[in-house]
Amino acid sequence: MTELLDAPATAARLPYEELVRELVAVLHDSVARVPPRLVQALPGGGSLFVMPAFDAQVAITKLITFTPRNVGTKTPTIQGDVVVFDVKTGQRCLVLDGPTVTARRTAAVSLLAAQWLAPNTSGPLLVVGAGAQGRAHLDAFAQGLGVRHVLIHSRSEASAHVLADHARQIGLQAEVVADADAALARCPLVVTCTPAHGVVLRALPRADAFLAAVGSFTPQMIELDPALTQHVARTGRIVVDTRDADHEAGDLLQAGIDVASLPSLRDLDPTAPRTTGPVLFKSCGWAGWDLAAARTALRCG
Repeated sequence: MTELLDAPATAARLPYEELVRELVAVLHDSVARVPPRLVQALPGGGSLFVMPAFDAQVAITKLITFTPRNVGTKTPTIQGDVVVFDVKTGQRCLVLDGPTVTARRTAAVSLLAAQWLAPNTSGPLLVVGAGAQGRAHLDAFAQGLGVRHVLIHSRSEASAHVLADHARQIGLQAEVVADADAALARCPLVVTCTPAHGVVLRALPRADAFLAAVGSFTPQMIELDPALTQHVARTGRIVVDTRDADHEAGDLLQAGIDVASLPSLRDLDPTAPRTTGPVLFKSCGWAGWDLAAARTALRCG
């Protein structure tokens, strides 16, 4: 019988430690295939995403809608499901909550990149954006890196305080900050996870900073000032999640960066010495990460 998991049940099947391990496994799985995703514009400014992937045992499709006009309302901007099939029998075996998968696998990818690349993991962590991705990244970095102090900035002060309350409930020290640029000087770990309607960071990061930019996933979307991105390109290192970023990474494309020349996670040797200077990790999303989530959920069931 098909298991239909709601948001809490989906989250329970995706512990970050197990999810990160499966992300690495998918990166190096020679059988896994990820066809190009379909992004269909919808009337009213929304988009429908159809994202398939498969390996020797499992085939998945993530079907989600992204509706920017829902920002600030009670209706989520991302809605949908991840449908999981058994390759041998063709049977549908699992349906996962799409927004939960998206939030947790994206945060897990950022965590993996930080584990491999961050010059300084001691914190504090600056989270810019207090929605589902902000909460997922806060949880992932607390669990996976041992971060104990977090600074939170959001254009909605109420949302920032809600996330700060959550941080305190899980034992973290939390502050709401009005100026994200000023907070950069205090934080070697930074995550931007906004709707990417415009630039949210302009100041230059610390020399030992790791910055994960996850909000933008089209050429038109942006969170980082081009001068900030160009500074990191000159003085540090930029890494993308997959080669899909070559034509999707708005933060990099709008800064005039040759994205195709940058390394992706698959190109990295995690045992290599850390480079000096700030690190920018640009994540655009990939159905392979959803395949890793499905594999994790099946194993942890």
